[in-house]
Amino acid sequence: MLSDRRRLVLQALVEEYIHSGQPVGSQCLVNRHSLGCSPATVRNELAALEETGYVFQQHVSSGRIPTDLGYREFVDEILRGFGSLPELDAEEIRRRYVELAGEIDDLMRQTSVMVSQLTHYVAVVLAPTVSLARIRRVDLVSMAPRRALVVLITEGGQVVNRHVELGEEVTPERLAEVERALNASLAGKRASEVRSLREALDTSRPGDGTVSQVMEELLACLEEADTDRLYHVGVPELLALPEFAEAQRLKPLLGLLEDGLAMLETLSEAMQATGLTVRIGSENRRSELGEMSLVASRYATPSSGGIIGVIGPTRMDYTRTIAAVRCAAEGLEDVLG
Repeated sequence: MLSDRRRLVLQALVEEYIHSGQPVGSQCLVNRHSLGCSPATVRNELAALEETGYVFQQHVSSGRIPTDLGYREFVDEILRGFGSLPELDAEEIRRRYVELAGEIDDLMRQTSVMVSQLTHYVAVVLAPTVSLARIRRVDLVSMAPRRALVVLITEGGQVVNRHVELGEEVTPERLAEVERALNASLAGKRASEVRSLREALDTSRPGDGTVSQVMEELLACLEEADTDRLYHVGVPELLALPEFAEAQRLKPLLGLLEDGLAMLETLSEAMQATGLTVRIGSENRRSELGEMSLVASRYATPSSGGIIGVIGPTRMDYTRTIAAVRCAAEGLEDVLG
């Protein structure tokens, strides 16, 4: 348990290191922060913080740098008191969400861009699970006698589509009949119920073979959509930071971002609990994030939900990042609700 003065010194050191990226000395802390004590006292407190694992010293003559434990203490203080975005930025987030409309894909992409611009780190957004959403309607568009475009639209505005090669020639009129039959069976149902409804079809009856085939394509389309619902933006933002002056240091993260399933698992693991999660450096289970921090929050929709997160260096502006993630999650809930 840290004393009040030691906690104040640690907070000042973390803030200073986040700002400068350089090891921090006692004289700097006294000059730039209202600690109410002498440089000698600050030196003693820094020595105690180093002994207990909150900071470390790269060289005997250099200042101190926060450890993951030091960042954790700092972040827990933020979460207890919660910092906020400057009002102008919070208003900007609300304004952008008021203007956003259209398909979920566009909303997720715009959200990731906006959060990356606000934080200057990588923003990752996981779209709601399509299979848990309720179906608004299914559209069938004739492309050729044996080819059609299948479009499924959820009540939350998600759209998935797929081309299907039909087993027999089907006229546009017959396709319209199939569309009506599908909507009569599927409207208002959860996408996850499509399989049981398809299995209940009697494919030996005239016309049900086409309905069954279209439903089979819908199942494949839904499965594909649920494994391809991750959006990320902001790698160039990280390249501008001194920690990543050597681009090679970002290679593990790039590999993780490109592996959609691995990134999905990473976010899901981080969000075992509800609310907002911060994982710092060694707290991350994946080695690719061993020198990174992840701030993530769930957002809920009437039928399911998703995750919005930010990945950056452990020397992250946690106050601003936590506020941005929370504000964006609330904005998504408002729009999708």
